[in-house]
Formats: sequence, C-alpha cells, structure tokens
Amino acid sequence: MSKKILIVEDEADLAQILAEYLQRDGFVATTIADGLVAMAELQRAPPDLLLLDLMLPGMDGISILRELRRSSALPVIMVTARSEEIDRLLGLELGADDYVCKPYSPREVVARVKSVLRRAQPAASPPAMPTVGGRPLEIDRDARQARVAGKSLELTPKEFRLLQVLAARPGRVFSRAQLLDAIYEDQFDVSERAIDSHLKNLRRKLAQAFPDDEPIRSIYGVGFAFES
Repeated sequence: MSKKILIVEDEADLAQILAEYLQRDGFVATTIADGLVAMAELQRAPPDLLLLDLMLPGMDGISILRELRRSSALPVIMVTARSEEIDRLLGLELGADDYVCKPYSPREVVARVKSVLRRAQPAASPPAMPTVGGRPLEIDRDARQARVAGKSLELTPKEFRLLQVLAARPGRVFSRAQLLDAIYEDQFDVSERAIDSHLKNLRRKLAQAFPDDEPIRSIYGVGFAFES
C-alpha cells in the first residue's frame, strides 16, 4: 500500500511541486496551507509522514510538532527557510526526525522522506532509554534531575541541560555552537569554550558515580556525542 504524506506548506507552488515529485515515486501526497486545518487533519486521519513548514498561518510548525509529540511518534520532517541552528535544535529536541532548509531540491526532499520512513519501519517498540555503561539513564525534565540506575547525579542547571540535549539523541554529534545555543538563552559575551568547562564538570561527575564509563565522546574538530 502506498505511504501517505501530508505536506503542510503555505507556499502553494512549493507544496504542489513537492506533491508531484512524491506522487511520481509512488506516494499519496496531500497538501494543506493552514496550521490549524493541518492539526485537525492530523487528529482525524494521521498520514505515514508529515512534511511540516515552520512558518504557517493559523498555527506555526513548532506548535504543531509540540502538540503532536504529546501523543504521537509520527515521522516529521521540518521544512523551513529559517536555517539558524537554534531552530534546528529546537525542532529536533521536540521530536522532528529531520530538517530540510529552503531553497531545496525536491529530489532531496523525496530522498529524505524515504530515509525517514525506512528508519521508522520497525515501529513496534518505543525508542530505547539511553544508558551509561548498560545502566538506564533517567532524565526527569520537570524535577531537573538525572539518575543512572536510580543513583542521582548532582548537576548544575547548565550541566543538566547539556546532558539532556546530548542524551536525547545518542550518537548524534553536536558542535560547540549548537550546544551553546541549547543551554544559554542569552549568548552575549559567552565563549564557545564555556561548553568545554561544563562538559569537563559533567564528565567528572559521571566518572565519580561510574568510574569505568565515559559516555560523552569527543570527535576531534567536530564536536561531542553521547554514546549509550
């Protein structure tokens, strides 16, 4: 059965081009130009994947994604003209599966759709909880507490936020700039090297609790990744 793709895009020409390219590859593509209308359609008849523009009339893309993620793991690719790293990070933290920035190649978007659908194929089980040395890592956002195998880690707010961002996407490499965007609301006069200081303290606290494990990996010249 053909996969159903919902395109939520208020630029009619772009939406139509995307729909045509997807249809050529065997998908069933529907377009909606208004965020509120899209939200109602998602609740009524969820597609197999959502192509979601960031800036929309009625209800913006981030609000739609936030609402959607309260009850659904539907694959979502954000499509936007806003390429700032904070927007990318915010979208991915909220649960977007991928990002495409305008201007883009429709063929690239189709390739991304296929890739995300392949990754979502074994949808029988929820994402695995991140671990430290095989022990489950629990991150309580409301209480701002992190525990490994039930043992609490005494973290500062910045260290907690840093661990939260890294552990939310194990294996993904984050640059210093991306991590800086994630943990500082106001970056005025904040050096990227501040991340090194927070990471050093976070690693030290993890090592004190679990001396045989080093879950935060440095990738020379690129950034840092959390390894479960």
